[in-house]
Amino acid sequence: MKRSNRTPRALAAVGVMMMATALPAVAQAGDTVRVASGAVAGTRTAAGIRLFRGLPYAAPPVGALRWREPRPVAAWAGVRSAAQFGPRCMQPPIFADMVFRSSGMSEDCLYLNVWTPARSSAEKLPVLVYFYGGGFIAGDGSEPRYDGESMARRGIVAVTVNYRLGVFGLLAHPQLTAESPHHASGNEGMLDQAAALRWVRENIAAFGGDPARVTIGGESAGSISVSALMASPLSRGLIAGAIGESGAQLGPTSPAVPLSYGEQVGTRFATAAGVASLAELRALSSQEILDAAMRFGPWSFHAVQDGYFFPRAPGEIYAAGEQARVPLLAGWNTAESNAGGVLGNDPATPEGYAAAVRRLYGDRAADVLRLYPGATPEQAMQSAGELAGDRFLGLSTWKWLELQARTGARPVYRYLYARPRPAVRADAAGTPGAPTGPPATGAVHSAEIEYALGNLDRNRVFAWTADDRAVSATMQAYFANFIKTGDPNGAGLATWPALRPDAPRVMRLDVTSAAEADRTRARYELLDQLFAAAPWR
Repeated sequence: MKRSNRTPRALAAVGVMMMATALPAVAQAGDTVRVASGAVAGTRTAAGIRLFRGLPYAAPPVGALRWREPRPVAAWAGVRSAAQFGPRCMQPPIFADMVFRSSGMSEDCLYLNVWTPARSSAEKLPVLVYFYGGGFIAGDGSEPRYDGESMARRGIVAVTVNYRLGVFGLLAHPQLTAESPHHASGNEGMLDQAAALRWVRENIAAFGGDPARVTIGGESAGSISVSALMASPLSRGLIAGAIGESGAQLGPTSPAVPLSYGEQVGTRFATAAGVASLAELRALSSQEILDAAMRFGPWSFHAVQDGYFFPRAPGEIYAAGEQARVPLLAGWNTAESNAGGVLGNDPATPEGYAAAVRRLYGDRAADVLRLYPGATPEQAMQSAGELAGDRFLGLSTWKWLELQARTGARPVYRYLYARPRPAVRADAAGTPGAPTGPPATGAVHSAEIEYALGNLDRNRVFAWTADDRAVSATMQAYFANFIKTGDPNGAGLATWPALRPDAPRVMRLDVTSAAEADRTRARYELLDQLFAAAPWR
């Protein structure tokens, strides 16, 4: 994913106001579990949830293993402590809303975390494996908003996964392709995710999870990852359901480019880094690689149609019904981007908006303006924001849902998340991560995460209200039901109908949640038509 409307931050550390005081975690008898590689000792939260942090699911991808497919973990003797989060993967400090509880940053970062309410391995509870967002250049499984305790309290084994990012997770290069037994390169971070799913299949029963009931989920880049894993043959048999929040590998924001193009980018990067060979690239330190990527352009690296993780373009895989045929729950937010994403430097006037649309769509501008009209300044501002959000993530998520509903042979559930965040707390104003300016009029990108996972109290920036807690309870209940049964519906909840392409209905999630008719279909059909003419569909 190239862009996000998360707020970029300076290199200063993030303030502690972003996170509520963590519940104490202590070791107790019975918190030692044996996985395939050895024994691990976890802790328990004050609520009695067993927590295992920093579990290695693959060998450290360092030295000669940099930019290789992840290798199995080496076995260890004795009992390994799982009391601390592992290091986060190499990344720039780019998003103000990211708070980390990890033990520093390192290339040695292929760790996952498990929260389980199970008291024994005999319980066979449903499992959620969650992948973080951050544009594929930032993020970490230790972030408080992804904390798994609240889901564990609902009878679910929750897992968060670290995966390689940026140049470390998406570099294709001719010499990497030549050394690969699959004649593939790139997609290293997605190969990490597939390896984590294999680890879960092999080991989650030891934590009381059912390896046959694993739902994968994620937001933004994590949602794109979920759609990619569904398309990849490397995840076959490892997924029972999927949840996507804002994004899919089926649109202009995060294309899977041809391998040849990815190799060209990788070759240009090596030249820009001042080296002539893969061996020289591997000889550079991780910080030197990260610095070189920042100079080169951190958004330059994309997933690739490598013939291995992606045998062909993801859209072709879905259209042919070759993806994982599992239930899917996905959607996006009402304000994924803002008017500036379309207007740029043009004024928010009918004339300025029309000029911006012509710049983007040329001789098809009239078609776009008919569905995104801008006859007044107010309408121009609203349509520019809606078009920007659809271009950013709405289109790709819509396409994912449509294709899965047509060829996936299992129920699909679509939502539109509409709850704006509340005001910033008085004692949090001005702290890193606190938004500035007037309150958002819609649900901005990433706003739903704490609601969906039950983690409002882990974010102390906002003055959460009773309505916010009600929205969180509703959304988390839908998610938990889906993880357990493949159907979000349950007692006390408004009925959420499965998606029918011939009569689509959307669950609008807000203080009052209800299914409503989809009135935006023509917009996405037009944008999909325009995108189809672009490269790397």
